[in-house]
Amino acid sequence: MVNFRIISRILGSLLFVESFFMSWCLAIAISHHEDDVPAFLLSMLLTFGFGFLFLFLGRHSENTLSRRDAYVVVTAAWVVFSLFGMFPFLIHGSITNLTDAFFETMSGFTTTGATIIDDVEVLPHGILFWRSLTQWIGGLGIVFFTIAILPSLVGGSVKVFAAEATGPIKAKMHPRLTTTAKWIWSIYLLLTLGCGVAFWLAGMNWFEAMNYSMTTTATGGFAIHNESTEFFHSPTIDYISIAFQFMSGINFTLLYVCIIKMRLKALLTNSEFKLYISVVVGATLWITYLLLSRMDYDLERAFRCALFQVVSFITTTGMFNDDAGTWPHITWVILGVVMYLGACAGSTSGGFKCIRGVMLLKVIRNNFRQILHPNAVLPVKINGINIPQSKLVALFAFFTLTMLMVLFTATIMIVSGIDNTNAITIALSCVSNVGPTLGTQIGPVMSWSELPEFIKWILCPLMLMGRLEIMTVLVLFTRAFWKEN
Repeated sequence: MVNFRIISRILGSLLFVESFFMSWCLAIAISHHEDDVPAFLLSMLLTFGFGFLFLFLGRHSENTLSRRDAYVVVTAAWVVFSLFGMFPFLIHGSITNLTDAFFETMSGFTTTGATIIDDVEVLPHGILFWRSLTQWIGGLGIVFFTIAILPSLVGGSVKVFAAEATGPIKAKMHPRLTTTAKWIWSIYLLLTLGCGVAFWLAGMNWFEAMNYSMTTTATGGFAIHNESTEFFHSPTIDYISIAFQFMSGINFTLLYVCIIKMRLKALLTNSEFKLYISVVVGATLWITYLLLSRMDYDLERAFRCALFQVVSFITTTGMFNDDAGTWPHITWVILGVVMYLGACAGSTSGGFKCIRGVMLLKVIRNNFRQILHPNAVLPVKINGINIPQSKLVALFAFFTLTMLMVLFTATIMIVSGIDNTNAITIALSCVSNVGPTLGTQIGPVMSWSELPEFIKWILCPLMLMGRLEIMTVLVLFTRAFWKEN
């Protein structure tokens, strides 16, 4: 059965980590002499206290996780982090409603980026920094972060990695998973620092640069201005944002090979990357043409806005430098498709993932060949690696489940009075962890505060399942999971 002692001990240690991150925000609040100091102080003490309680309950536990324990601890960690992460909002009063506070925090940690705050610019610096920090923490995974900094904490780290990592193929760059985790986090930190310095050199102040670099590299999309990066009216900042969003959508194992090993060819010959860049180029050129022909944009602005929105949607970042809600409706279809597809597996982005797109295209191609050659044996190979049948079965199961979840959620929202376009794109946005939606009722530059409370509670687990790729969460609700054997 499930070993609740080891789970409790891990959750306690994770709450210590969360309390430590809250102390950063407390320092920001103190330095700006704002009214969120008591909120972070109390939140930090509560989180630390409950962390100690969880550690006490998990004392004398063995440092070994079963596969069943790993799935429980990953899902529980995200829920617990979100529960304690909403304390600063509630205690400060920047969000007074429990539903909204949990929704905002879950949206942050899952890097969805959907917000219920209508005016973020009135928030104190500490609260703004906490919103951005939740996305940065969740970018590569809460428990995966723990494996990197506290490898002795998780005895079954390989099983935890399998439960939390994104994509159908879990690649390791080093035989020891903890070393892999450290290298991946080093790349993530390098991207964040590089992005922050670039933003600062482009004209942002240090606080703006820190926040936007965290939410850009985490492909989360929370902004500290109501107009997102459009606030700066700077093509330079737009292009920097595009570049770092795009890089954060690449498989971090590939980035490691390119940056550390200096093997650029590995990136250019990778099937998933080739699909990723092909979709970005194709969608950008199409939307650029539509903006030029139907919206009277000049060439540079049309290209920049089209590229920004395509990269923002495919990497599931959700930032904006223009209101795509005013664009021709055909652009919504294009953005909806790239929103669902997502970028590369093993990156900070959400969505279906380009690697699954490659697998799906190869299966379809093989199916046509099978019609012409019924007795042929046609394996599915990606980058020279044969994909086993079990992975292909899982691929279609994942595709079917995401479609069913989108249809189910959208139907409930349509019945509750939300227009069809908004309902479908909100469901797609949550399951893909994108953030913005397309429609007239709630546009891509608007908050989600208008949604009914019960809809927000439906969307919270949808965001979590989207971040953990559905199976990790749903398996907990199967009877077989809780059986003795």
